[in-house]
Amino acid sequence: MTVFIVDDHQLFREGLRFLLTGWDFVSDIQEAESGEAFLEMSRGQKPGIVLMDIELSGINGIETTEKCLKDSPGWKVIALSMFGNENYYSGMIDAGASGFLLKNSKLDDVKKAITEVAAGNNYFSPEILSGIIQNINKKQSAPKNSELTEREIEVLFNICKGLSNHEISESLNVSKRTIDKHRENILLKTQSSNTAQMVVYAIRNNIFEV
Repeated sequence: MTVFIVDDHQLFREGLRFLLTGWDFVSDIQEAESGEAFLEMSRGQKPGIVLMDIELSGINGIETTEKCLKDSPGWKVIALSMFGNENYYSGMIDAGASGFLLKNSKLDDVKKAITEVAAGNNYFSPEILSGIIQNINKKQSAPKNSELTEREIEVLFNICKGLSNHEISESLNVSKRTIDKHRENILLKTQSSNTAQMVVYAIRNNIFEV
């Protein structure tokens, strides 16, 4: 696959390129120092993985992601984040980002993020997922077009907060078997396989906010 590194710091780009070189599933590594440069360079290319800095100079990572996926939806964007970027997370999810990596992530985490996102899944660095879960809030009312029932949204909120099915059953004063069934329905309706994908679904569909 092609991996595109979009970051305005040359030293970071070169370091990441060095780490990616030699991976047998990476056939091509390209770099862009700005969102504008990436949009120009990627036009007409076969889509691959984009490692996208959120705080780019010029047009930022959110706007670049929106424009990229509007023109070529096949690209898979992994946002590169520093601690303190929490205000950008929901914007990047809304823009279509599939994953989030801390810039100080270990090499194994980078590899896992790329392979998970390439396979069509979502990936969050554990620290980022924890931060999103802590700050996630329910809307005053659920969107009218939501496929989820009010009870399923209640259960989903508790799942996204990191509670187990047993803890949710005690909190809502219902049986664990009932929560198991709700969780099964939520996974089916949201086409999710893990908590990260459910969080992305909930934010992207305006059910919860960060």
